[in-house]
Amino acid sequence: MQQPPHSQGTSLPPKSRVKIDPDHIPSPVTVQEVDQQLYRTESYMTCSRSAAPLATTDFVAIDQGNSSPRFVRMTTYNLPHTDDLALASQLPLGLVIQPFAPLKPEEQPVPVVDFSATGPPRCQRCRGYINAWCLFVDGGQKFICNLCGGSTDVASEYFSHLDMSQRRMDLDQRPELRLGSVDFIVGKEYWVQDNPTLPGSAPREPQPLNFIFAIDVSWASIRAGLVKEVVKGLRDVLYGTPVEGEGEKKEDEANGEPEERRGGLPLGAKVAIMTFDRNVQFFNLKPGLDQAQMLVVPDLMDMFLPLSEGFLVDPIESRSVIEGLLDSLPNLAGDTQVVEAALGGPMKAATTALKHLGGQVNIFQTSLPTIGPGKLTHREDTKLYGTDREKTLFVPQDTFYRTTAEECVECGIGVNLFLFPSQYIDVASLGVLPGLTGGELFFHPRFEPVRDGAKLRAEIKRVVERETGYSVTMRIRCSNGLRVADHFGNFFQRNVTDLEFGTLDADKAVAAKIKHEGKLDEKVDAHFQCAVLYTSASGQRRVRVHNLAVPVTSLLANVFRFADMDTTIAYITKESITQTASKTLRQVRDQLTDSCVKALLAYRKHCASSTSPAQLILPESFKLFPLYALALMKSKALKGGPVASDVRTWHMRLLKAAGVAATVGLLYPRMFPIHTLPDDVGFADETGRLVLPSLIRASYLRMEPHGAYLIENGEIAILWIGSSISPKILQDLYAVENADELDIRMGTLPVLPTRLSTQLRNILTYFERQRGGRSLPVLIARQNVDGTEIEFSNMLVEDQNNEGLSYPDFLCNVHAMIQSRQEGEKSSESTGSAIYSQFLS
Repeated sequence: MQQPPHSQGTSLPPKSRVKIDPDHIPSPVTVQEVDQQLYRTESYMTCSRSAAPLATTDFVAIDQGNSSPRFVRMTTYNLPHTDDLALASQLPLGLVIQPFAPLKPEEQPVPVVDFSATGPPRCQRCRGYINAWCLFVDGGQKFICNLCGGSTDVASEYFSHLDMSQRRMDLDQRPELRLGSVDFIVGKEYWVQDNPTLPGSAPREPQPLNFIFAIDVSWASIRAGLVKEVVKGLRDVLYGTPVEGEGEKKEDEANGEPEERRGGLPLGAKVAIMTFDRNVQFFNLKPGLDQAQMLVVPDLMDMFLPLSEGFLVDPIESRSVIEGLLDSLPNLAGDTQVVEAALGGPMKAATTALKHLGGQVNIFQTSLPTIGPGKLTHREDTKLYGTDREKTLFVPQDTFYRTTAEECVECGIGVNLFLFPSQYIDVASLGVLPGLTGGELFFHPRFEPVRDGAKLRAEIKRVVERETGYSVTMRIRCSNGLRVADHFGNFFQRNVTDLEFGTLDADKAVAAKIKHEGKLDEKVDAHFQCAVLYTSASGQRRVRVHNLAVPVTSLLANVFRFADMDTTIAYITKESITQTASKTLRQVRDQLTDSCVKALLAYRKHCASSTSPAQLILPESFKLFPLYALALMKSKALKGGPVASDVRTWHMRLLKAAGVAATVGLLYPRMFPIHTLPDDVGFADETGRLVLPSLIRASYLRMEPHGAYLIENGEIAILWIGSSISPKILQDLYAVENADELDIRMGTLPVLPTRLSTQLRNILTYFERQRGGRSLPVLIARQNVDGTEIEFSNMLVEDQNNEGLSYPDFLCNVHAMIQSRQEGEKSSESTGSAIYSQFLS
């Protein structure tokens, strides 16, 4: 099937185009299927000396002393022994770390070891933490640090004799000496200091995570139906879905789950609810009150907390008061005519409330804040699109948000910002709050409750229930001869070594650039350790430590052979997004193409020099580099053409914070046909595994007009319905006979008793779980009817769209650039030889 004209991009000149059979170029679908087959029945052993499974592969990791690839991934698992070799490869050397990444149920959870009394053993020289790669000597009285090689005395309470193999006798009782990832519970010396410069100030005692929910109740919010949806989400996350009938209540009791504990908050957590428009409304939720008491602070410039108690409360003790408030909130401001929504006021109030506690702030905002501290003006200018000045739209216009975000990080406060704009809202400025504090930015333009309500409620549930630490400091250490040269991601950094976050959750990842400081010994592994000091949501001060040891090589072929394409593109994505603050989008895209060409040229020169120049040679591990580079250039964060700055900036924030698996999914979506699903797909096989559909490549060339196709990228799923689709499929999925009867506002599949409906819903549930519990709204795109089809077309990254080339044309372009540079180098060498000969004569 040919792609429609509305999705056309750019193309090569006819003279430059070489006809390539799309079936004969590298396919991510094939690569992913082959890798999945390797781990369908076998587990990945983390010390197996092989490259990690692809980030898209469903695998089970067994920790043998190296951290799971879910936590730490490297761009190559054979490290070049010198900086010269690294430069010759033209591959980026780096790590992508997701410290709280969710594990599969069948994987061993990260063990928690209590060192609150003495503190975990650490190297005296580099302050690295004890781990499975440290070597005990002198009968167990000292250990040699694997990072710096320094010797440290073993404390008497940690001492153990060594056996004949020089292993500690208590090795089986010491998870930190066997596993790559471990949580240390630590004591007062690791607690947060509120006033570290004030003599005699006491450290802050850890406590469960506190939550503040600040809801916009201006006219725009009420009109959009936002308040009702937020209230539904809060009720669900605090107390679970309301019980409809007595039978369901009995079933819950039979499961041994007390009704009042069905919410998702950590035990002991406290909550507060605020609302705001041009004023800020606080609610006294003290237990025992007949109803919540509202207190209004109208002075936004002199904001204060009007409650000494009753603001942050235990949701169980104050359940009746909170539920009464949630019942009344949609009507409380139902007749409002106030159009302003001041974000700065509630943000300052929340910071004041959590200043000495730490916690999480969740703000729901519908319009550009035009009053109070941090007020913004409309600065969107379409004339700047595609110019050198477009990058000014991606930086904040008011220092208030950065100053406030830095204060939040200092206090251990993370901000999650939910935006629901109907017009420009300046994501670049507001996004600094979640960007610096380690929170998340959720973006729902033109919010429609029928379409977006379920996703919003799932997002509220996700931010509360996913693993989250607060008052977080992260440091990455390397073994001798290596150093961390730079970091990329969403965090606050006040020195070259430490990254700080108000909160850090299971979905956030950081990239680190690795540089050589000297020559490495090929006979000794290179070591990396990521230490994250944090307070858990349950109220324990901990240090989570991830360790990784990788071989060192002097062979460039091994650097490529053990390279990890998924990690490399995730690293490059974060680095490219960071560069948009100082370079134009065209420069960033050109640099991406250049990086791809340099890496492939380096492989040809050093590993495949005997091949024909007319042949495009792709290393096995990096054969998808051109496609993934093209997909990144076609993303809304970097693509050419007119893209609203709010949309572009949101995608930048999203990619900058995403883990490796999420990044790959966003760049190259999964697509499969629905009309040809085999009967066993979508149901468990004899081993209990869900049988998944065979994926197809993201291109119109793989589609048929009488078919139905689902494509998903981890954020949304779109169900494309062909113009000649069978009515039976519509009947099975939506209980309608004709595509014209579909309600395109629907964001979820109706629950129907048909086989096809069950299959598709099971597959979507699996995808959601694989994405860490994110909700996938299913939008409808009818062929040549709905505007959603444009979004669907743009997700088909192998086609000619998004102001970019098709995948075959881009391959031709890359090949031509490689040949041109080869010829240029040969010409340069010939000229040099001639000059040298002339000099000798």
